[in-house]
Amino acid sequence: MSFPGLRHQWIIAALLAVLMLLTRGEHFASVHALPSASWAVLFLAGFYLRPFWAVPAFFALGSLIDLGSLAAGTISDWCLSPAYWALLPAYTALWGGGRLLRRHSRGRAGDLLVLPLALAGSAFIAYLCSGGGFYFFSGHYQDSSLAGFGERILRYYPGKLLHLSAYVGLAAVVDVALRLARAEAHKQRAAAG
Repeated sequence: MSFPGLRHQWIIAALLAVLMLLTRGEHFASVHALPSASWAVLFLAGFYLRPFWAVPAFFALGSLIDLGSLAAGTISDWCLSPAYWALLPAYTALWGGGRLLRRHSRGRAGDLLVLPLALAGSAFIAYLCSGGGFYFFSGHYQDSSLAGFGERILRYYPGKLLHLSAYVGLAAVVDVALRLARAEAHKQRAAAG
């Protein structure tokens, strides 16, 4: 499946940035009832955006949002530790999951089999990086162990996967609806012309 044109990629990048801004952290623009869409933003960037620059760009955007929230006093510095850098490989894994899905998408129903594998696999690697980085390197857990981290995986990974899946599922519905509307408009223009 080919990538959208450059103009559409910029539009998609802007929409993903707005989604991250609205759902990440607690600041003046956040929608408090929604879970963070940061993981989905990176996964969708891997699917829709050709260049790899999306990973460092969205990492920078997330960092600015977090630092702004910290400066505004709406979040604590709990998550802002040396382990914060573990988000880079986590985001890269999510971007890679989206890219893997793109590579195997041919516009057929069988493509849906790749989606859960790409979502679950990239989310698991992302959690190992971000959750493991925080657990082992943030300095907040003095008695960290593999068994303790295993318990955290069982506790937090399902929620992360659920939120990721919900946002990606919503994006898939919007994508299909737009494709159907475009095809119908094309069919009507062809019939009229």
